[in-house]
Amino acid sequence: MEKKTHTIHIIGGGISGLVAAQVLENHGVSPVIIEGTDRVGGRVKTDTVNGYRLDHGFQVLLTVYPAAKQYLDYDSLDLQKFVPGASIFKNKNQKIIGDPLRDLSLTFSTLFSGIGTVSDKIKILKLNTFLKRKSIEAIFEEKEGTTFNYLQNYGFSEGMIADFFTPFFSGIFLETKLETSSRMFEFVYKMFGQGAAAVPKGGMEEIPKQLKKNLKNTKFLFNTKVSNVKDGKIKLADGTEIPSEYTIIATEPSKLVSNLVNQSVEWKSCYTLYFTVPKRIIKKPLIGLVPDKNSLINNLFYPTSLATQPGGGEELLSVTVINNKGMNDEELTKKVQNELSELCEIRDTQFLKLYKIPMSLPNLRDLRYSILPSETHLSSGILLAGDTQLNGSLNAAMISGERAALAVVQALDN
Repeated sequence: MEKKTHTIHIIGGGISGLVAAQVLENHGVSPVIIEGTDRVGGRVKTDTVNGYRLDHGFQVLLTVYPAAKQYLDYDSLDLQKFVPGASIFKNKNQKIIGDPLRDLSLTFSTLFSGIGTVSDKIKILKLNTFLKRKSIEAIFEEKEGTTFNYLQNYGFSEGMIADFFTPFFSGIFLETKLETSSRMFEFVYKMFGQGAAAVPKGGMEEIPKQLKKNLKNTKFLFNTKVSNVKDGKIKLADGTEIPSEYTIIATEPSKLVSNLVNQSVEWKSCYTLYFTVPKRIIKKPLIGLVPDKNSLINNLFYPTSLATQPGGGEELLSVTVINNKGMNDEELTKKVQNELSELCEIRDTQFLKLYKIPMSLPNLRDLRYSILPSETHLSSGILLAGDTQLNGSLNAAMISGERAALAVVQALDN
């Protein structure tokens, strides 16, 4: 039987599902993607509001992700790169630190920032060198501990951990105690150290848009909810049943497969608030960090410091909050505006939009970098993909989608 005649479905049009479709197409298979919303992207989406492009949460692409380099055309994305450093707001002063080896302009400010000791800065250079030489495979074979314990054991001072590592990696891991696996810390730190953090000129949704554009023989069913998946068939929310020889679930599977009800993934949430302001107080494209333990604000960034905005008249400011401390939207917005004024001296903020993102990152243990195609099988006809299978990253989403698709190809070949 020709591969094209097989009924192969992918549930979820996010990054993982789109890569799975591309791999299937590369092997002569024409899949169908069933997507519950009106467009592809999953958790990677961008809206246009009042002339500004707003990503659903503060997100970046780490350019040295191996899978991203394989599946994305960076030139077409017109990536806008961040300066490798951070602007830290401490005691109402702005302290800029960064990697002078990659940006010489950061040398003076880093040395005299007052953030961390001389010993801390030497240890950062040593850690950079160590992780550059360490393979990704070796990182994910290490015994897992917490990121906090890793930093302590490496010898970083309490001040360096509190003022830089905690706010910076809390914004990445979406938890404030740095309890995330040390494997993930080493992986992310290595990726930051060897490449750049970047955003496509048109916003983060340009990534799934590009993946979709590359697909030539994939059919899409948008605004289509799935209620149940079994071997051989998919049941839609409206009661329609679709025969499916192989189904790749590239989204949270526990609600779709009956025997997975008690194996649902825990998720980390966050809030992203957008404001317009008359001027930027962080001149370069640097992320801003607030190390105050009592503050709602974790990080802030001016998207208008990159060439990603068509222009809305003023500067655009994004603020990430990990824990809203039980406040309603209005209270949260007002409190964030007060903190911007008091802690960062950012005033005259005009609220634009608030995104509540309950499923921002999967909360995983025993993190893995890769997976064998055979390991993606839940049953003979149901396969699992998505970053929930490996680790919470765009790179993991791509790898898991690829491996699930290869498992389908192997099954068809057999």
